[in-house]
Amino acid sequence: MSGRSIAILGAGSWGSALGHVLARNGHRPTLWAHDPEVAETIRQTGHNDRYLPGIALHAELAVTADLAGSLEGADVVVCATPSHAVREILEAARDGFPPGVLFISGSKGIEITTGSRMSEVVGAVLGEQVADELVVLSGPSFALELARGLPTAVAAASRSRECAAECQDLFQNDHFRIYTGRDVVGTELGGALKNVMALAAGISDGLELGANARAALLTRGLAEIVRLAVGLGAEEHTLSGLAGVGDLILTCTGDLSRNRRAGLAIGRGSSLQAALEEVRMVVEGVPTSRAAHGLALRHGVEMPIVRAVYSILFEDVGPREALAELMAREPKPERWS
Repeated sequence: MSGRSIAILGAGSWGSALGHVLARNGHRPTLWAHDPEVAETIRQTGHNDRYLPGIALHAELAVTADLAGSLEGADVVVCATPSHAVREILEAARDGFPPGVLFISGSKGIEITTGSRMSEVVGAVLGEQVADELVVLSGPSFALELARGLPTAVAAASRSRECAAECQDLFQNDHFRIYTGRDVVGTELGGALKNVMALAAGISDGLELGANARAALLTRGLAEIVRLAVGLGAEEHTLSGLAGVGDLILTCTGDLSRNRRAGLAIGRGSSLQAALEEVRMVVEGVPTSRAAHGLALRHGVEMPIVRAVYSILFEDVGPREALAELMAREPKPERWS
């Protein structure tokens, strides 16, 4: 079989869906699962029902629980692990990391302890040369819909035009469209911060605040994302594209959104822990709320919705109390800095 040899780090819903697409595109992907039980189940059944229920994975998608083994011979590495695990996994993989590979980051989040974006974590662990050519893959994409072959479009951003084009060529097919760009900062922050806004949207819907409130929240949430992202070096137009408003709309309104579902449970009276147990998968918006709140304080960026979500999750502030504080803020023009 022709095609590229590709290691995919992470056998959750996103990693499995990307592996399925790459195999359909004629490549030779190997999916690394942190949990040996997940790897064995996929090997025996051809399904990953814990994360992609009802999807028969492509027969050419290999799977292993051996991290070093998954990297052997790879000329492309796709990182699709939860953001909080990226540093640990890359440190474990560093000694066996193939030189000169195309590195694609599909992990959406901000490291809590450092406030680092995923590309910054990659640079710290694997070196700046890898980070300079890294491609960030982000945008409105529920893994289950992608795996079903439903039309999906995302952004691939890299400081290297050649690497972005290479990623585009790997993934693009008749149902998966990839648009390239160069704004790594904006693409990463759009993909991370929309999860916080999805928690807020879910809480709003759980409180039955109505469609007006949801529309206002998405719009003002985007304003907060833009303020922080531009302050950290992003290009504002990136946030009006797939990696910004596109991903925000999907994650804040779609029924498959883990973050929205967790927010719904909290808005209806569940504790954070109970909400996470109900979703049963990683809810990236929870750690990202803490990281984003820290970044906003550090850089002097006002983010009242992020602050409200943080207070609900980590300071035992009730959702209605947080809402009252948001609505009581002093009047402002719509655009300010």
